[in-house]
Amino acid sequence: MRAESYDLFTSVLGRAGIGFTPATPASVSDLALEARALVESGLHPLWVCGEISDFKCHRNGHWYFCLRDATAQIRCVVWSRDQRGLPAPPDDGMQVVVYGQMTVYTARADLQLKVMRIEAQGDGLWRKAMELTLSKLRRDGLLEESRKRPIPRFPKRVAIVTSPDGAAVRDIVAVLRARNSGVQVVVCPAKVQGDGAALEITAALKRVVRWAGADVVIVGRGGGGKEDLWAFNDERVARAVAACPVPVISAVGHEVDITVCDAVADLRAPTPSAAAAAACVAREEVGKAFALARRDLSEAMATRLRDAQSDVARLSRCIGQASERIVGSRRATVGTAAARLNALSPLATLERGYAVARDPDGRALTSAKDFRPGQEFDLLLRDGLVRAQTKAI
Repeated sequence: MRAESYDLFTSVLGRAGIGFTPATPASVSDLALEARALVESGLHPLWVCGEISDFKCHRNGHWYFCLRDATAQIRCVVWSRDQRGLPAPPDDGMQVVVYGQMTVYTARADLQLKVMRIEAQGDGLWRKAMELTLSKLRRDGLLEESRKRPIPRFPKRVAIVTSPDGAAVRDIVAVLRARNSGVQVVVCPAKVQGDGAALEITAALKRVVRWAGADVVIVGRGGGGKEDLWAFNDERVARAVAACPVPVISAVGHEVDITVCDAVADLRAPTPSAAAAAACVAREEVGKAFALARRDLSEAMATRLRDAQSDVARLSRCIGQASERIVGSRRATVGTAAARLNALSPLATLERGYAVARDPDGRALTSAKDFRPGQEFDLLLRDGLVRAQTKAI
């Protein structure tokens, strides 16, 4: 390989006649460009392991650091365009395996490794990326337990945001059908791994919100590696789940898999099948709930009837007592009025020995001038009427 590289180097400069005589020297730029061509042609992209040191994120978005072991180090660069597939920037001291192409930075003729992929030994980068996202969400209060809503027990419609071709949707539909055939299932398809998956999941959740017909939403997919599940660790997906006005169940991967989506959702299910079981109760439970509701309703009606009867009896006693008081008061009033009337009555006067003289027409004769000799008149006494005649005046 050294001979091939040397021939390539000499042939490029040799054709131009540069660098072989003092009269035709090569410029520094020419030398740097030839060195880069030599390095890139002689070393294909490869995986290299080492420890991160002197990590810097430049204002232009590029990452710069050194990769070192016990005896050597090499400068590395990660262009901003190559960072899309990386979960998070590495930390100093982190043991990593990087994939890159050896090249020469021509401005200083520095040898460097152009890194295109980084994998931490263990889950360091993935864990760091999750921690950064969770920190942002926690700062905004999206991880608070108080904001999480209960899952409705008897939903009419369940929306599923997942891949329409995956095993997860088949498992969810099978469990829902087995537990409660009356539930309507609506699948909102979305890509669940790879480039663009996070955007599709976010868009699917927004479609569910616009539809406004779901009672509960299941978001998830089946098992997979960290990269396969990474879309559910995306901050955009987490915020879309938090913003959904409908209760959301997150069912991503298997029981051991934990994602950011799980932390934000109203309920985390260990598997898609478990999410379906949590989304609606079984028919047997519905029957038990109806029986319990029927018993509670009967007891409530009996209690209400007893209370109503007690109220009626109490009101009856109150009305009776009030009536007796009113009648007694009226009787006393009538007695008082009768006594007054009796005191003013002519009969009372007759009782004291007085009499009333009346002519045959019934008019009272109250003066001696009303009498004539020989005139007949009636004398009204206490206990009867006496026919009388005037003898003299």
